[in-house]
Amino acid sequence: MTSVHNTSPDPRRATRFPVDFETICEFQSGQEKQIRITNISAHGLMVGEILEMEKGDRVTVRLPVTGRIEAYLVWSHEGRCGFEFERVIREPDFVAMIDKINSL
Repeated sequence: MTSVHNTSPDPRRATRFPVDFETICEFQSGQEKQIRITNISAHGLMVGEILEMEKGDRVTVRLPVTGRIEAYLVWSHEGRCGFEFERVIREPDFVAMIDKINSL
């Protein structure tokens, strides 16, 4: 019997950094909305509000250092939404981004 193991990193286990950062979120419809990010990791982010979206819907988020990055809705619950980035943010860029957010 052959066993197949998933070797990709589990984004839910990624170290999350609490932040209080407002930025612009661009929706596929072309609309933009100011959002407040409450935590972030190299794999995704959490927003402290419910957005009118369905699981799997995509947005583009503007972040310092990283620039625009696509993300898709993974979950929403009790006034919060969790997004996973389309790509993992490289460590040097992520550290620089956190430093920039913390200095604002």
